[in-house]
Amino acid sequence: MATILVVEDDNQIRNMLRIALERKGYDVIEAENGVKAMSLQRKTPADLVITDIIMPEKDGIDTMRELKAEFPKVKIIAMSGGKRGGPENYLRLAEMFNADKTIAKPFHLEEVLTDVKELLD
Repeated sequence: MATILVVEDDNQIRNMLRIALERKGYDVIEAENGVKAMSLQRKTPADLVITDIIMPEKDGIDTMRELKAEFPKVKIIAMSGGKRGGPENYLRLAEMFNADKTIAKPFHLEEVLTDVKELLD
């Protein structure tokens, strides 16, 4: 089964995604920021990365750029609840940096699971 790296600074969201993805049979690795995510990806490359955009230490946009440079075949789902201006601006930016899918927070878990399945099939 595929390995998914979930990069999210909110513990509740990260845990919820991990549990849901594991129930679907995926192996899940977790990171709370982009710095840790890149370290984990270099050790155990994931097939798909689900990343928040607004995070401390290294945001999702920088993480996505670095991921695509080092792991060009990795699939990426970018998520954002936005701050000023709403999530649309951040998600548009994520698309410019080659996110395969974008999801606005709050999201429906089924939406994430559908996108994951689509990208990994």
